[in-house]
Amino acid sequence: MTAPSVGLTTPPPLRLAWMIWGLGALFYLFAFYQRVAPAVMTDALMADFAIGGAALGNLSAFYFYSYVVMQIPTGVMADRWGPRRVLAGGAGIAALGSLLFAFAPDFGWAGFGRMLVGASVAVAFVSTLKLASHWFPPQKYALASGMALFMGVVGGVMAGVPLRMLVENFGWRMVMGSAGIFAALLCVAIWLFVRDDPAERGYQSHHQHDASHLRDGGQPRRHLPILAGIFQVLSYRNIWLLMLMQIGFCGAILAFAGLWGVPWLRQVHGLDPKAAAAVTSTLLVAWALGGPLLGSWSQRLGRRKPLYLMAGAVAAAGWLAVIFLAPPLWLMVVLLAITGFASGNIIIGFAWAKESLPMRLMGTASGVVNMGPLMGGMLLQPGVGWMLDRGWGGELAAGVRIYDAATWQASFALLFVAVAIALAMVPFVRESHCQQAV
Repeated sequence: MTAPSVGLTTPPPLRLAWMIWGLGALFYLFAFYQRVAPAVMTDALMADFAIGGAALGNLSAFYFYSYVVMQIPTGVMADRWGPRRVLAGGAGIAALGSLLFAFAPDFGWAGFGRMLVGASVAVAFVSTLKLASHWFPPQKYALASGMALFMGVVGGVMAGVPLRMLVENFGWRMVMGSAGIFAALLCVAIWLFVRDDPAERGYQSHHQHDASHLRDGGQPRRHLPILAGIFQVLSYRNIWLLMLMQIGFCGAILAFAGLWGVPWLRQVHGLDPKAAAAVTSTLLVAWALGGPLLGSWSQRLGRRKPLYLMAGAVAAAGWLAVIFLAPPLWLMVVLLAITGFASGNIIIGFAWAKESLPMRLMGTASGVVNMGPLMGGMLLQPGVGWMLDRGWGGELAAGVRIYDAATWQASFALLFVAVAIALAMVPFVRESHCQQAV
């Protein structure tokens, strides 16, 4: 890692900061694209690999299995090696995994490709947050975090209607193979242009070096052993509570928009694939807008808990209405948009976590908290698929299983339960008052 920029007094220009940060965010866009891409390919994947709902849920969730496992190592690597090396290495491995998934001859190879992609793109979000802590002033950290989510959701939107159109014209294998080539080019760009700290470009760093970085006499303290650092992070109650809360709020979004929303809209509401993808994209777009706005509003408010709690309650009410009240299609789209916006409260959670412990532990803490959203996808995507297969009546159409409305409702009840549990945890998190712990 780069030493503090002693003697440098000029902060980096915002244009350069956004460019450096932007390459990391572009990799997160790719990560999110890969995360939700199976949603518009469910029929092709089920037919090609001759699988049902539970197996499809697991195929998609292989991404999440490896992503979750990599989160704590990612935080440690970002702290020790710097985001540039971690991002470039991740993009290179993501290219390989994408190509393997695209041309997999069977389910096993496809699952291994998805797992490789998940492990490699797991570095994107935490490393981009690490860049933000060095290249932006502290008051812009919540905005940069929200904009990272926005970039990710742009990738999710690209994996909606645009991806569906490309799949229909060129086939899913060719399209996913092209994504692998994009990742390889991004790997080169990150290595050439990204720098861990403004000091490497002759500017003053925005990174806050708290006193816990130094021994007596002002000398840098050596890194803690990896396990000791992890246990120290987990000793802060806020960190593991915020991680668990993300499982519900984010997991519901990933399970719905990332896999099961499109087939539900097609089978229950009779939408064509493009219209169904457009509806789930509405949820993602609202989520992308909610993240930076809610993060910025909580910064202005000077408190994290009230807005997080209020938005969480709105999200829970939204899922309740969509799943159990059977609203007309136009109203359901409105409710999904409101629910997606309110679920952007997870960005408040990342800023809240950063403020809850010393800056030297930020990378590891971000990795721990970022496990939550992906654990949500890991648990809820196959969980919904398992519930669907339990209620399946045996009907098939072109090799794809057809589920009735009651089975879909019972399966989606898992989403509401997860969000309700997350909401119940919020009061137990200590308020940071938007101030960095020392």
